[in-house]
Amino acid sequence: MKLDFDKNNGLIPAIVQDAQTKTVLMLGYMNEEALKKTKETGLVTFFSRSRQTLWTKGETSGNYLKLVDILVDCDQDTLLVKAIPSGPVCHLGNDTCFAEENTPSIEFLNILETIIASRKREMPEGSYSTHLFNKGINKIAQKVGEEATEVVIEAITHNKERLLEESADLIYHLLVLLKAEDLSLAQVANVLRKRHGQK
Repeated sequence: MKLDFDKNNGLIPAIVQDAQTKTVLMLGYMNEEALKKTKETGLVTFFSRSRQTLWTKGETSGNYLKLVDILVDCDQDTLLVKAIPSGPVCHLGNDTCFAEENTPSIEFLNILETIIASRKREMPEGSYSTHLFNKGINKIAQKVGEEATEVVIEAITHNKERLLEESADLIYHLLVLLKAEDLSLAQVANVLRKRHGQK
């Protein structure tokens, strides 16, 4: 798909959305060079219309926008940039440039599931997910059991920090197990929904 940079003198509006919460964070502009740098570095980079130069969001404040995905609209002249902010986005210190609070959610689980699916499909070298898929279902199931045991141990000892860490490990390995069996988190959610009388 070829982007139309001609409508705005070589610039395309780039709407930045938090990939986890879906909150709109800011609006910037990209030229072809800014888009290329964004893809190459994984950090959202814009073209400053006032300074007439590229600028990577966060290069001064340290509050970078880590790229997750870029979508193009139907007219091929606007970008939706999905990113994960490492701090407040607005120069005034607000979460967003629209003074909205950017509340975390569990949406990242869907992103993680998508990443795991791509690992299974592409099997890149050096990926831990690739390693697990290569080991097979028995090894993956074993890891789920091990992580579940760790969760129990940390809960019993009331180590909340470690409980969070081990819970994250458990959920990750469970997602790998589901993907290995061609199942999804949405299907698990449907089971829970039905149990609570919802269709």
